[in-house]
Amino acid sequence: MILLQNISFGFPGGNLLFNHINLTIQSQTKSALVGSNGMGKSTLLKIIAGEIQPLEGNINILGDIFYVPQIFGNFNHLTIAECLKIDQKLNALQKITNGEVDEIFFEILNDDWDIEERCQQALEHWGLDNFDLNQTLEGLSGGQKTKVFLAGIQISQPDIIILDEPTNHLDLEGRKLLYDLIDKTDAAVIIVSHDRTLLNLVDTIFELSNQGITAYGGNYDFYAEQKEVEEEALHNDIHAKERALKKAKEKERETLERKQKLDAKGKQKQEKSGVARIMMNTLRNNAEKNSSKLKSVHAEKISGISEGLRDLRSSLKNSEQMKVNFNDSSLHSGKILITADDMNFNYGNGNLWKENFNLEIRSGERISIKGQNGSGKTTLIKLLLGNIKPSEGKITKTEFNTIYIDQEYSLIDQDSTLYDFVQTFNDSAIQESEVKTLLSRFLFWKDTWNKKCGMLSGGERLRLLLCGLSISNKAPDMIILDEPTNNLDLQNIEILTNSIKDYHGTLLVISHDEVFLKEIGVNSEVLLD
Repeated sequence: MILLQNISFGFPGGNLLFNHINLTIQSQTKSALVGSNGMGKSTLLKIIAGEIQPLEGNINILGDIFYVPQIFGNFNHLTIAECLKIDQKLNALQKITNGEVDEIFFEILNDDWDIEERCQQALEHWGLDNFDLNQTLEGLSGGQKTKVFLAGIQISQPDIIILDEPTNHLDLEGRKLLYDLIDKTDAAVIIVSHDRTLLNLVDTIFELSNQGITAYGGNYDFYAEQKEVEEEALHNDIHAKERALKKAKEKERETLERKQKLDAKGKQKQEKSGVARIMMNTLRNNAEKNSSKLKSVHAEKISGISEGLRDLRSSLKNSEQMKVNFNDSSLHSGKILITADDMNFNYGNGNLWKENFNLEIRSGERISIKGQNGSGKTTLIKLLLGNIKPSEGKITKTEFNTIYIDQEYSLIDQDSTLYDFVQTFNDSAIQESEVKTLLSRFLFWKDTWNKKCGMLSGGERLRLLLCGLSISNKAPDMIILDEPTNNLDLQNIEILTNSIKDYHGTLLVISHDEVFLKEIGVNSEVLLD
């Protein structure tokens, strides 16, 4: 069981990341924590795992925790055994096996006599058969490091499993193994992830926002449905506020016009009746005071409605307004763009693929490139782009315009400012004011326009690139996406999905996110082994 009470946390010199939040997770339940980038989801997991301490609040944990982090850089110098915190047990077992009878070794081992067998079985289960528990993590791929930690769950058999973006580097087979683990475990599970297949395996969604934590009983699909209901209610509230604001302004205008007419009639009547000038001035001053007071009453009412309307509008999702409306490709559908004949590639230690293969890509196709980690998916993209040449066979290409969006968004110049970068897409010379309006539409406000692109997060880089593409008047004939949803939160995945699914051109996608592939309309695949 996990119980957090009035937890607050902030980094030195900065604002509070969250303030007095509460969270309860019962034993043997499966939960996910969702929210926008920067809300503090990973930080909250670290607090639960005991990796960092909150500024204030109480934490009560019942049971053993196993934590799978999102980033593994600080583990590179450690052995697999040290990462999984079983090195001392393995050492104690070896000492006892060698005849040493010191009581301390028996205490460390704690009757865990089958620790070596469990380690071997777990590593084999995750496809790490030839891995030595004494080898360091340095040199392993991101997917292999993730699998090492996931193997640790089976070895440790904890009461509580904490997973921070566990599918980021996993291939399709690794993801299936993880889904199976989550489905079958009796441990309490809490997950931060953008993998909607994984999120649909939980029974509670906790949303972390500026208002705290809100619980939604059900999986991610249920949560998404509830958010749609909330969004519709929000739109209805906004429309009601807009009508109220319009009515209040009309009421103010009508009241002031009526008051002005009455004042004018009164003035005429007083002049005809010969009222003294000093009395006329007094009456005029009183009328002005009454008008001012009347204006103040209406202004206060209008201001209150306007403020409420601003608050409601600020709660709206930004995914629709950041959609890129691509122009259609100028190429006719079905035109052969790329032909690969009997192709293979050799890095110096043998061919990358077991058999040479042939490939034909036609205009308008939407193709996913699939394969396990190390199967050469990114290499295939480099070959198709002409960045490298095949060691066997040949590639024939026609002329067409391509945009390649890789995992690091390396198309973006790190040293350029945000404004200067999007201007590189301004091929139709649109006005500076319109460029700045588009930057704002993609949530880049005036104070960020001179910021260096290298300072942006993954989600911000995606938004900046989409902003640039929305400025361009030249539609790409082909868009290539290499693991585009890695390191994106769910909102940014929705932004990308909304932009890509209506694109009329050729699409090549490397992705293990089956939901994303379905939503963008992929209709064929290339499988590498």
